[in-house]
Amino acid sequence: MENIEIFKALANEHRLQILYWLKDPTAYFVHETDVDMVEVGVCVGEIQKKLGLTQSTTSHYLSILEKANLLIATRIGKWTYYRRNEQTILKLRDYIDQEL
Repeated sequence: MENIEIFKALANEHRLQILYWLKDPTAYFVHETDVDMVEVGVCVGEIQKKLGLTQSTTSHYLSILEKANLLIATRIGKWTYYRRNEQTILKLRDYIDQEL
């Protein structure tokens, strides 16, 4: 795990908000498809609507979080769904507990 990349990814309020919403997606997103939001994730379009940002900015933020291994992307047809990578988040928590 590259901790510096993770901390860079977390250094933006919108990216932090995405991670917060995806912790409990059913509480923050309207379920408009047959896709299980907890198991598969939330569609980019739903995240973009909730953020109120452009699609390109939202996609860029999601890409940064995915590259930092904080999100897992799943492609189904023409849609991409994102969910949190809880394993990375737990490793980060352990790192902070031990090192900081």
